[in-house]
Amino acid sequence: MIEAGRVALDGKTLDTPVTLLASLHGVTVDGEPVKQPIPAKLYRFHKSAGVLTTERDPGGRRTIYDTLPKGLPRVMPVGRLDMNTEGLLLLTNDGGLKRLLELPRNGVERIYRARAFGEVSQDQLEALIDGVTIEGVRYGSIDANLERRTGRNQWIEMKLTEGKNREVRRVLEHLGLKVNRLIRTAYGPFWLDDLPKNQVDPVQQHDLVSFRKTLK
Repeated sequence: MIEAGRVALDGKTLDTPVTLLASLHGVTVDGEPVKQPIPAKLYRFHKSAGVLTTERDPGGRRTIYDTLPKGLPRVMPVGRLDMNTEGLLLLTNDGGLKRLLELPRNGVERIYRARAFGEVSQDQLEALIDGVTIEGVRYGSIDANLERRTGRNQWIEMKLTEGKNREVRRVLEHLGLKVNRLIRTAYGPFWLDDLPKNQVDPVQQHDLVSFRKTLK
């Protein structure tokens, strides 16, 4: 835009991007003042099962954008949840914050509760703390614990930091289990708690600021 002569400072057209600015005051593009950037915002969203974490689907299937409350500003999902996975999905209006939350090196913990059919022991689950390789794919350390059994179904809590595609389902299937319900209950310090399905709740700005200070 500078090369095209569209950017000006205090009415003078800029001819170089090497321009230090103390603020955006006096900067215009095509004669219109440049607005201050919108502050980064983060929202908790309770995704229901059966919808895709995408903006649109060529096959016409429902997406999270069909279920988000009206009046919400434009937001992007942080990571993804499979179509049949429910629970906490973070949403943000800021691409930089989205990347920080998703970067594996930042080690942001995700917590899931899985209901699975089959037999598994606590010892088998505890062995996942060392990671596991499945069909050539290496999955990192997972803190897994058996919560309770109901017949041949059991609830298992799993804490992980990688969040690879279908990681929880593939690891449990590797142990001979069939996952019939999967809920993400937390992402970093943000919890699903009792947020109703398809509802959105903004994260308080001071909580977001405190969390960002913990990231690399």
